[in-house]
Amino acid sequence: MVAVRAIEVRAFGGPEVLELVETPRPEPGPGEVLVRVRAAGVNPADWKVRAGIVDRLGPPPLRLGLDLSGEVEGTGEEVYGLWLSKWGAYAEYVAVAREALAPKPVNLDHAQAAALPTAVLTAWQALVNVAKVEAGQRVLIHAAAGGVGHFAVQIAKARGAYVLGTARAENHEFLRELGADELIDYTATDFADVVRGVDVAYDLIGGEYGRRTLATLKPEGVLLDAVGDDAEGDPRHHRFYVSPSGPDLVSVNELVEAGRLSVHVERTFPLEQAALAHELSETGRVRGKIVLTP
Repeated sequence: MVAVRAIEVRAFGGPEVLELVETPRPEPGPGEVLVRVRAAGVNPADWKVRAGIVDRLGPPPLRLGLDLSGEVEGTGEEVYGLWLSKWGAYAEYVAVAREALAPKPVNLDHAQAAALPTAVLTAWQALVNVAKVEAGQRVLIHAAAGGVGHFAVQIAKARGAYVLGTARAENHEFLRELGADELIDYTATDFADVVRGVDVAYDLIGGEYGRRTLATLKPEGVLLDAVGDDAEGDPRHHRFYVSPSGPDLVSVNELVEAGRLSVHVERTFPLEQAALAHELSETGRVRGKIVLTP
């Protein structure tokens, strides 16, 4: 048996339940490859599963981590991807479906690549595959400076849209550098009072933001909802769930390698400090992404 280090959850609770353990190296099944993890992304979904708020992976014991970047064992191929599994990427090795992986962008290091998959696919699949954003449209993005939001701004801009975003004033310069055209400081101004004529809105906050966002839309507009809001039932409301997709990541690579989509890593933590990474994630004040480095 080859032992590897991993972070496991053996009971739901606070960050303190994240336990560093030694565990047998996984054996890939049919259609899977073994990946040596060089970096694992941290997403809000991780701490929600850890706390028992989201029942996504079943009961403990389990291992968190949707995003990874690393090398395929035996070939050395550098890959990255999103993989939904009860035995996730907070580990030195993980078995992953080959179809969920894509070549790592050549101009990114592993930490940057691991920050991409869940967040960038949540932006890409909603804006490109579902809403089919096109040039000249007005696109409103809530929580524009966050992990998904800062990718959504860049993707909409790359498709020729006029991009509006809600974010704290301290993040406005950052978002302008990413291409945002118009920004609303939600702590000072109610976006529902000042924004109109929106073709596509992307709600990354949820709750009562839904119906208030409907007021900004054109009659034929689309409200994409990634977190659950109060607009359900309106024909313009579309609840969205991300899916693993190597082919979609290959499309993302074209933007990344052309310099049209960048990733902001707020902070990296070593694997054994996963609890500190979760504490930071739970503040909801992260610009871009957090990454663990085994």
